[in-house]
Amino acid sequence: MTATTIDGSPAAPWPPDRSRPAGAVEPVGQAAPGCWVRTTFGVRLQTTGSPVGLAVDDLVRLALRHNPRRAHLLVSTVLGKHLPVHPDLVTAAGRLLGALVARELDDPDPGSGGGSAVATAEPATRSTGWTATVDAAVRAAVRSALREGADPAVLLAALPAPPPRPRPALVLGYAETATALGHLVADQLHAEWYLHSTRRAVPGVAATASFEEAHSHATTHLLLPQPPAILDADGPLVLVDDELSTGATALATIRALQAARPRDRYVVASLVDLRSADDVRAFDDLAAELGARIDAVSLVRGRVDLPPGLAAAVAGYLARTIAGSDPVPPAGEPAVASHDDPSGTTTGRATGGPAALRRLDVGWPRATADGARHGVHPADSARLSAAAAAAAVAVRGALPVAPPGGPPPRVLVLGVEEFMYLPLLLARQLARPASGGPAWDVRYQSTTRSPVHPVDRPDYPVRRRWRFAATDRPDAAPSGPPDTAPRFLYNAGWPGGSTVTDPDVVVLVADAGTDVDLACSPSGPAGALAAAGIPVLAVRVAATPGPVARTPEPLRGPEFGSYVADDVGWLVTDLSHLDLEGDLEQRERLVQSGLGHYAESLPREYVPDAAYRQLFQRTMIATATRLATAVGVVTELVLAERGSDVVLASLARAGTPVGILMRRWAAHRHGLDLPHYAVSIVRGRGIDRVALRFLADRHDPARVVFVDGWTGKGAIARELTEALWAVRESEGLAFDDDLAVLADPGRCVRTFGTRDDFLIASACLNSTVSGLVSRTVLNPAYLRPDGFHGAKFYRELAGDDVSELLVDTVAAGFDGVADEVARQCAAIRAGDRTVTFAGWAAVEELQREFGIEDVHFVKPGVGETTRVLLRRIPWRILLRERDNPDHEHLRLLAADRGVPVEIRPDLPYSCVGLIRPLGAGDRGEG
Repeated sequence: MTATTIDGSPAAPWPPDRSRPAGAVEPVGQAAPGCWVRTTFGVRLQTTGSPVGLAVDDLVRLALRHNPRRAHLLVSTVLGKHLPVHPDLVTAAGRLLGALVARELDDPDPGSGGGSAVATAEPATRSTGWTATVDAAVRAAVRSALREGADPAVLLAALPAPPPRPRPALVLGYAETATALGHLVADQLHAEWYLHSTRRAVPGVAATASFEEAHSHATTHLLLPQPPAILDADGPLVLVDDELSTGATALATIRALQAARPRDRYVVASLVDLRSADDVRAFDDLAAELGARIDAVSLVRGRVDLPPGLAAAVAGYLARTIAGSDPVPPAGEPAVASHDDPSGTTTGRATGGPAALRRLDVGWPRATADGARHGVHPADSARLSAAAAAAAVAVRGALPVAPPGGPPPRVLVLGVEEFMYLPLLLARQLARPASGGPAWDVRYQSTTRSPVHPVDRPDYPVRRRWRFAATDRPDAAPSGPPDTAPRFLYNAGWPGGSTVTDPDVVVLVADAGTDVDLACSPSGPAGALAAAGIPVLAVRVAATPGPVARTPEPLRGPEFGSYVADDVGWLVTDLSHLDLEGDLEQRERLVQSGLGHYAESLPREYVPDAAYRQLFQRTMIATATRLATAVGVVTELVLAERGSDVVLASLARAGTPVGILMRRWAAHRHGLDLPHYAVSIVRGRGIDRVALRFLADRHDPARVVFVDGWTGKGAIARELTEALWAVRESEGLAFDDDLAVLADPGRCVRTFGTRDDFLIASACLNSTVSGLVSRTVLNPAYLRPDGFHGAKFYRELAGDDVSELLVDTVAAGFDGVADEVARQCAAIRAGDRTVTFAGWAAVEELQREFGIEDVHFVKPGVGETTRVLLRRIPWRILLRERDNPDHEHLRLLAADRGVPVEIRPDLPYSCVGLIRPLGAGDRGEG
């Protein structure tokens, strides 16, 4: 593959000299391109300070642009927009800026008074979060990574982790150049939300705010957060741009956002800050006017000295050049090619024959954002990064590999306009070869709307240009006149003295709003590059266009529940602030009369007395071995028949201790780290569909195993089957309804630890053995339609909590029951596991005998009978044996509540609880 310079002289063939060490990154300060603008037009860059020891010309070069508002352009050396840059260098610069913002946020005092901190102090004298040791390490890493061309990972490793703060920041990045930069700042800050502005309107999404950028080629910025409440997040607001020239755009943004949602702290972050003294005073004045603190943070501060008449001089030069009125340029002016023609040709393009143009569609997880146009929080970013890593596997398989002993192929990863962060993640993945896999020399940049004038000289940063049509999908923008403004790509190669060397392949990464057919046509960027002889792989990320349907995040201990965070994620809405508990008999009457549903309120939590607590302790110890055996059996069945990559979804709350024990067995015996979530299911109302969407967004629905403690007559097993089939029909989510339980006396499921009706110690108590979490609540008065079902965390009962004690006690016996588990598991797999719901017929017979109208007033089995005594109005308790030790707690509770106990040797279950009917109708618990 060959290239030519603008004047037609041949470029050096590939590969060029590779004398630099493998993995090294070009130093920022090399060769100082941009001096031609200084010598020809008198524009000068001056450095006035830097918190990390950089100079302005370390980070920017000077170019000319076709824009009457501002004739010069600062071309960033670390942004990945106009210049191809190593993706790790882009990441290091953005993370460094984020670390400086974190330092500023930790500083309680403004740096310069008047509400504006311009960061003039050296870092060692400022915030407590940035120590002298950290400062020295960062400065050394900056010199190494940004100035000497070493591995930028050195700088990333030196950056301090930001301390947690009570009010996490909201970060806003500016389109189009700072969308990835803002995301990197937000990543470093662990910001609550990150959102970038956009020039692309989205059908069905109203702009929450808009503002103008006067000197930009495309001036209007839109903010499209979904939900709009993202902008209401408490905490400081950090505005991120690649440069601050006057700061006018930032001030306009602050003024607009402050009018909609006042806040007391803003930070404006940029790679370079070139504001004048008057511009700095404008920040102070606005801060005083709004009564807010406005700080400015940058990697380097300085100024641009513009000579009088610059705009006219540049306009005249461009007119002469484009018109061809100066066939022989005067001394000091370079030879330049003619302007781009409408077909999308290039200036300084490669001139090999047409090259291959291939397309690759990569899958994308449902409801995972591919960028921050509508806002992302840390969990969104984590999913985005994981999806990018998976996509990189597919891209790697489509890239050329080096011949034995040859240099790694050059790969340029190309984003499209403001779609920059995901391409950056892909570029970073490709730059890190898998163990034993091929290696590539990777650079990263993106296309742009900004018209920059190319000049093919080593001392000028923009040496060649491609011009092409906009590639937004026609259906991705509201009706109106089509966008006919041209788009541009600059350089798209490796600079090397007198030439620019082409990449071996360009990987163009298109988002859901890009018309890939148009991008690959002769008038699009991929088609234009291929026509110029550069192979292109056009990668379409098959994400959902527009904002994703975001589900809430799980709650975890110790903030919610007393289980450790890794044991379970509660897919519930925290209702701890509400008083949902009512008088037990009044609640029962409402439920039985049909005026209320049992899930709309909560029973008062039973607080055991000393005698009952002692009984629980004895029961827990006496049954621990049997419980450990059942846990081992059901877990081994799941792993053998569903695979080792399952996701546990316990039915809150009785199933949650069982799910935790199954997770611990899998970890202890097999070294597996199974995800585990607690999900709400309500008899008569179904399973929490928002929770199912959460699971489907993050996991394969076929891998999800639902877990409960036991079966009674099988009401919940049937509810689960019906609910999952309804979800499959309406939403296409193929969850498996094979419920896994410890005990299945009713023969309602295929996956069980035993079919004996035995005492499971967690059934003896309510929240104090279930992570201090209530049963779940489904009441539209307290819950959003797009939120999880609700539950409460009873922090006040911590003194009575035995949740961790139970699981620790049972787990301690795992090794001792391993052989018995293997024996029982083999017997179960070889035996008859037919689901017959045999217990249901017995329940109906008892219903007829006692004249009970509703079958759900008959609660068979130890667990269900315990529930009747703990949270319903019991009528009587039926026991098969008088002195069964598994019933000791039932006899104690019945005596305490004055409930008659009858001995019925003919019962198919070891015990049955009957609820006392209080009136006609029932919407009672299952």
